Amino acid sequence: MTKINRSAGNLIWRQIEDALSADILSGSLTHRLPNETALAERFSVNRHTVRQAIKALAERGMVDVVHGSGTFVRDNVIDYQVGRRTRLAHSLAKTQRVGKSQILNCSVIQGTEEILALLDLPELSSVLAVESLDIVDGSVISVCMQYFPLPRFAGLDEIYTKTGITHLALAEFGVHTFQRRMSRVSARLPDKEVARQLGQPGTFPILYVETVYADENQQAIEYGISQFNSSAIQIVIEPE
Repeated sequence: MTKINRSAGNLIWRQIEDALSADILSGSLTHRLPNETALAERFSVNRHTVRQAIKALAERGMVDVVHGSGTFVRDNVIDYQVGRRTRLAHSLAKTQRVGKSQILNCSVIQGTEEILALLDLPELSSVLAVESLDIVDGSVISVCMQYFPLPRFAGLDEIYTKTGITHLALAEFGVHTFQRRMSRVSARLPDKEVARQLGQPGTFPILYVETVYADENQQAIEYGISQFNSSAIQIVIEPE
């Protein structure tokens, strides 16, 4: 029996949703969920409360409810392998998933103090800002902002829009090898627009991943921010 904190601020069904979500992401709950009666006994609640939790999981894309058959865990969580020389595209290719970036907007802006510091650029420098969606197998998994140093990558937006893959666009500018200089991962709630783009409730956290890439000469070539639907992806860090 799993204890529920009935005095906590979170609704009881939300606590059940969180518990089942954790079980799914950890791999301890796979294939078919126990039926509503069994889950109600586990959490010492009524079936209506369990039903609310399952509905929320379905809205997040973590389970499929098949009437007459049961509730099934979606076996499509993507392992994003954060390595020194890997990008999301490499993880997708490894598992034969189809992924591409849909460019929403490109503009030349004056970089903020933080952006310029991460890209090793002097004060008042301009950068190319690219807003995009990462789409895998037809579903949006991430809302992205990428910043590229100028004038080095002037015109990259045109190539990037055509290829839909960052490292292929960078290759057109002579960047054939790269390395991850830094990645910073945190969890936070999305704003309304990001939640809408990801197709998830605004009350469900996202994975906020910041990354700086450098070329073979240790020159920074990109600072990116990816806001991932955390029910669609998990970060895998492997020692090198």
